[in-house]
Amino acid sequence: MNILAVAIARAGSKGIPSKNLALVGGEPLVAHIIKIALKAAESIPFEVMLSTDAQNIRVAGISAGAWAPFLRPAELAKDDIPSLPVVQHAVSEAESRRNIRYDIIIYLQPTAPLCRPEDIVSCVRMLLQTPSADSAVAVTEAEIHPFRMKRMLDDGRLINYIDQGFEDMRPRQSLPKVYRRGGSVYVSRRAVIMEKGTLVGDPCIGVEVPPETAVDVDTPIDLELVRLLYDRKTNQ
Repeated sequence: MNILAVAIARAGSKGIPSKNLALVGGEPLVAHIIKIALKAAESIPFEVMLSTDAQNIRVAGISAGAWAPFLRPAELAKDDIPSLPVVQHAVSEAESRRNIRYDIIIYLQPTAPLCRPEDIVSCVRMLLQTPSADSAVAVTEAEIHPFRMKRMLDDGRLINYIDQGFEDMRPRQSLPKVYRRGGSVYVSRRAVIMEKGTLVGDPCIGVEVPPETAVDVDTPIDLELVRLLYDRKTNQ
């Protein structure tokens, strides 16, 4: 079973300048996800590749232990380019350079530096143990239940976002659990990405992770929260 982990890290970022090099605990975000993946690979062997368009990010990734044999083409580094073609390009490059065909692809993001090695391992194992599944993804319980969400009409009136037929004021404990993707770990069979053309296939298995490990750094506030959580975990 050949497994490849791909972390993608673009130089451009509007919300946080040079986001993938932002420091958490004295190390750049990109180094954190590489080291987390390498730790996970001690349990289930796989290669850890970094795809980036920036030499300074590439150097940081290599220093952390990543395999980064190329700089991503400029056409795959634009603001409006989704993650799928970037991952497809990385898989093609890896297969060409290694002269092998991968079976499982792990997609990782440097913006999830609180992801744990065991989260990666659990997702991989869950997919391997579920032949009928296309993918396994880290999820965590949603902070705001959709039954609590509202829409505002043009006249200012609030209505339930999900039509329940009544104003639902039940206590949180009695509501059915709902989950969101953690933004940290996505594991799929090769055919899902390279042939079906999607990062997450169907059926997809959810692997629950703690909410504090599933903070996705998108804004300066997210970055400060991650720094606080990381420092608290480190100082325990």
